[in-house]
Amino acid sequence: MVPRVAMRRRAAEVPPTEPTEKGNGKSHTNRICLLVSLSLLFWALLLYFHFVVIGSSTNIENQIHLQPQPQPSSSTSLPVHKFDPPKEKDPLDKPILATTSTFKPPGTAKKQEFPFVRALKTVDNKSDPCGGKYIYVHDLPSRFNEDMLRDCKKLSLWTNMCKFTTNAGLGPPLENVEGVFSDEGWYATNQFAVDVIFSNRMKQYKCLTNDSSLAAAIFVPFYAGFDVARYLWGYNISTRDAASLDLVDWLTQRPEWEIMRGKDHFLVAGRITWDFRRLSEEENDWGNKLLFLPAAKNMSMLVVESSPWNANDFGIPYPTYFHPAKDSEVFDWQERMRNLDRKWLFSFAGAPRPDNPKSIRGQIIDQCRNSNVGKLLECDFGESKCHSPSSIMQMFQGSLFCLQPQGDSYTRRSAFDSMLAGCIPVFFHPGSAYTQYTWHLPKNYSTYSVFIPEDDIRKRNMSIEERLLRIPPEQVKTMRENVISLIPGLIYADPRSELETLKDAFDVSVQAVIDKVTRLRKNMIEGRTEYDNFVEENSWKYALLEDGQREAGGHVWDPFFSKPKPGEDSGNDGNGGTTISADAAKNSWKSEQRDKTQ
Repeated sequence: MVPRVAMRRRAAEVPPTEPTEKGNGKSHTNRICLLVSLSLLFWALLLYFHFVVIGSSTNIENQIHLQPQPQPSSSTSLPVHKFDPPKEKDPLDKPILATTSTFKPPGTAKKQEFPFVRALKTVDNKSDPCGGKYIYVHDLPSRFNEDMLRDCKKLSLWTNMCKFTTNAGLGPPLENVEGVFSDEGWYATNQFAVDVIFSNRMKQYKCLTNDSSLAAAIFVPFYAGFDVARYLWGYNISTRDAASLDLVDWLTQRPEWEIMRGKDHFLVAGRITWDFRRLSEEENDWGNKLLFLPAAKNMSMLVVESSPWNANDFGIPYPTYFHPAKDSEVFDWQERMRNLDRKWLFSFAGAPRPDNPKSIRGQIIDQCRNSNVGKLLECDFGESKCHSPSSIMQMFQGSLFCLQPQGDSYTRRSAFDSMLAGCIPVFFHPGSAYTQYTWHLPKNYSTYSVFIPEDDIRKRNMSIEERLLRIPPEQVKTMRENVISLIPGLIYADPRSELETLKDAFDVSVQAVIDKVTRLRKNMIEGRTEYDNFVEENSWKYALLEDGQREAGGHVWDPFFSKPKPGEDSGNDGNGGTTISADAAKNSWKSEQRDKTQ
């Protein structure tokens, strides 16, 4: 009995394992399945996001990267030079380069960039009337210009220049007592006053700019002629050279100079070139050395007489007595010159040169005296009429032809006075006009003048009267009309005003400088020189070349320009040509003493 009971109790105490194990197995299995499902769902979602969303994003991104990217244009790929401030919506302020693309094929050299290209491109702006014509003027210290005028009594040894620097450089007004002039626009202008006249005209120039990066050329308002005039007599070479050296030092430190090393700079000197070409450091040598300074050789210097053998100076007209303020004054004068009765076949105003045995002036004076159709106005000492503007102009207005031989140097103011009077000039040396004023006078000299070689007078004693009478009357009429048509471009308008449509000598000169600088800039971009095989000693020939010509070969005027060798005496050579030295410049100053206005 006992064991059975014990067994039952033991059995009752034993947990019901089987049914319990069955129930716990189902619950555990469910949980495992849930976890597995959740895990699969997680990995499915993870793989979905990785391969579908992220993969698509990656493909899109890859597609974007595979698309051609816009490249910066060549006009913005390189820096602009320091004078070009960036401005929006202004095409002129976009950096313009000599190259047209940043892509360079293999073996292609990169073109050089030029900071002046912006100035060249201004001409493309059709809405800008000053495009391609802007002038930048250096603001020089007053010692280079205005201080000279304040000390005007020292500007000439024999002439009080103070009265000639009045009225913006025109001098005192001329009264029209004898009816030779117009009632307006006539002044007693000194022949060496171009420095101040030109600078004052520049102040009225319509296309001045304060932005040098726009400038077609840069003007240097240095009164070079006045500077050399005050120290030519009685001063050592250090004093004579001081202002020129000071100017060059000032200019070469300016940022504008660096653009072209001064090749876009120009200045004006109202004297002949030989006053600025001292060849040595000897105290007794003539003039200063401005035009031989390395920096000055890069600049263009406008003088009333240039050198045929040098390339850095250019001839501009001597000033006359007429300075109109408006176009109508010019038109009225031209019409008056057309209608004058000219009773003299030819005339001459001047003095002999007894110290120069090669001069033909003595023979010309004799022919005038011995001719019934010739008129002479002698300009030697004591002859006051020759120093009277009205007497000179009256004679020229009554003559068909005006004789213009050389003086102490090639050129004369008288040539421009005579053309102003509608008188046909007769030249005896090509250096008196034809190779000098190529900006202002036609290349075809026979259309407005007569040329008689000096040797025809000196050696063959040609009759000037007979030579001129052979010209048909109709041809004379045409030549005179051509001379009268040249008048606007040979005179300097009143600096205090400006002509409406006509271009005066100032306008012609400035445009010629702009053309010269523009041509040089384009040549630099294209990598070519101004002329092939340029020879500076033949520089007089290059201005006479036809369009497209680049070589200067032999010329019919070669015998007239035999350059003197060191130590040779100046004067006419054996072929009838003339050489110029410091003696000619010195003699011209002595002539100034004789010819000064009374």
